[in-house]
Amino acid sequence: MTTSTWDEIRTAYHVARLGTVSGAAEALGVHHATVIRHIDALEAQLGVKLFQRHARGYTATEAGQDLLLVAQATDDQFNQLVSRIRGRGEEVGGELVVTSLASMAHHFTPILSRFQLQNPGIKVRFLTSSRLFRLEYGEAHVAIRAGSVPDQPDNVVQKFHQMKIGLFASEDYIKRRGMPKTEDDLKSHDFVTVDMDTGSSRAPFARWLAKQIPEARTVFSASEERVVMDAILNGVGIGFATVMDAREYPGLVQVLEPRDEWTAPLWLVTHVDLHRTTKVQALLKFLKDETKDWPD
Repeated sequence: MTTSTWDEIRTAYHVARLGTVSGAAEALGVHHATVIRHIDALEAQLGVKLFQRHARGYTATEAGQDLLLVAQATDDQFNQLVSRIRGRGEEVGGELVVTSLASMAHHFTPILSRFQLQNPGIKVRFLTSSRLFRLEYGEAHVAIRAGSVPDQPDNVVQKFHQMKIGLFASEDYIKRRGMPKTEDDLKSHDFVTVDMDTGSSRAPFARWLAKQIPEARTVFSASEERVVMDAILNGVGIGFATVMDAREYPGLVQVLEPRDEWTAPLWLVTHVDLHRTTKVQALLKFLKDETKDWPD
């Protein structure tokens, strides 16, 4: 069935239901001449008369009654479909895809777990990767991104949090190698860093370290920031960590205080077409509420 045929059937349905051309035209929001043209075209295509014309309007013939039943069922099904689709947008239910860097997953997994428990109709998919998921292609509903402000078109970007980052070492490392007194002292210490072939190597703190410390002083690197943290905790060398992560490990010692130039801003990113849906708005509010006490 072509679009034009469905338009004509829909027109005939409204004529049969209301009994007049003017009534159908008003219901459809078209000119009465369009209604007459649709009826004439449909009768010519089917080769039967669908209506008896008289002074009071149009009365459906037997063939017209058959068409009315089919068209009414189709119209009802379409209206039910519209209601279901709108209902999905109004409910906190269905699949909800969230993405973030793997290094931040341990902060957000508990939050997303609590969100799911409060909204049992939701199926959460939490994708953690350095890959940039494309919201415009429907790869995710909400992205938690770090670094410079995302600038992809048709995305809604909101400031979320500032992750303060400092230099830390384990107590065992400080006992073994001593505490650096000045920034120049750092050049004689060992360091643990993210691997230079990963996306994290472009972070401001990684670039700062590459400029300040001889490459030979980097004795351990890893592609995952959680592995970097494990190496720091095991006393391999000094490395960068967020203040939040450092608070989880009492054995860490702060070597240099956080600097603004090392800060990793976090952003909440959604696509404009999904930003106002109920489940996305519910998650955005939940994330903001759950992180309001995070250290600045």
